[in-house]
Amino acid sequence: MTRDDTLAGVQSRTIETDRLETHVLESGSHDGDGETVIFVHGNVSSSRFFEDVMADLPTRQYAVAPDLRGYGDTETKPVDATNGLGDFANDLRALLTELDLETPVTLVGWSNGGGVAMRYAIDDPDAVRQLVLVNPLSPYGFGGTKDLEGTPCFDDYAGSGGGIGNDAFVSGLEDRDRGEEGEASPRKILRTYYVDPTHEFDEEREESYLTGMLDTTTGDGNYPGSAVDSDNWPGVAPGETGVNNAISPKYCELSEITAIDGDAKPPVLWIRGDSDQIVSNESLFDLGTLGKMGELPGWPGEDAFPPQPMVDQTRAVLEAYEDDGGEFEEVGFGNTGHAPHVEVPSDFVRELESVLR
Repeated sequence: MTRDDTLAGVQSRTIETDRLETHVLESGSHDGDGETVIFVHGNVSSSRFFEDVMADLPTRQYAVAPDLRGYGDTETKPVDATNGLGDFANDLRALLTELDLETPVTLVGWSNGGGVAMRYAIDDPDAVRQLVLVNPLSPYGFGGTKDLEGTPCFDDYAGSGGGIGNDAFVSGLEDRDRGEEGEASPRKILRTYYVDPTHEFDEEREESYLTGMLDTTTGDGNYPGSAVDSDNWPGVAPGETGVNNAISPKYCELSEITAIDGDAKPPVLWIRGDSDQIVSNESLFDLGTLGKMGELPGWPGEDAFPPQPMVDQTRAVLEAYEDDGGEFEEVGFGNTGHAPHVEVPSDFVRELESVLR
């Protein structure tokens, strides 16, 4: 499958690997003298969210943005959550092998894609020249941990995984709802949480991003994933399949990035929006935050289930990474939410080019 509505300078094609048929967007020259840049999108999104940045990159850079399994126009296959983000990282490795790219490459991972990029670097650090993490998933996963060391709130990791998804939002994805009504409609989530609420979209680009969200496969094997009953609050714990279980701290452990051999540690550029409401120390998608706000009944209190300090966890791991011989730089964008590459693309490209040079 290919798209015929891409921006000028961006091409679309589908590549068959030994794991699955992967749709990609490409820009620049494969044979140029610039860097190879791989863009990895986040949850409930697709390569469409990087299209503007790819169009703006100098043509000497060769850029590739795949749709991950179950997203965009890539083949749908279930996600084995017990392998953490391993399915996505292995799919990416198969794609880069099929493209016959010279390594190392620069990996740019946004949100969950930041977790995929970290997983890739942990497994094959020599293949990564530079890690650019954009509002990345905490190295301890999403939900259900309480401190800088990623200590779980409960032994069964209740409060994380496939059971904490918003049913109305999932239904909106299933129905491909493009409307503006409802606090949990995909368009409302895009406008309110993917970006700073003050951001004004270009109408055509908003429709493309919304399509990128709606092209998400839903169900126990994909988004949000399966769940099991728990005796702990809020009554559900992670299952073994699906995206939200793959990022549960039960299976997602990325702090081991610090253990990469010192000489092989790729430099890290950490870019984040300072008004991100999805990945933050008090994420509005985290049950600990919602319980503290009184939005969920039965919250066991801050000692048992506080808001997950996602940003502080990432900073602590990257500081340990630096102490162990790596290097990282943190860049914050003011009045910017979860998707700096969408909200301030020129600033984002400037930061990206600074590491590509």
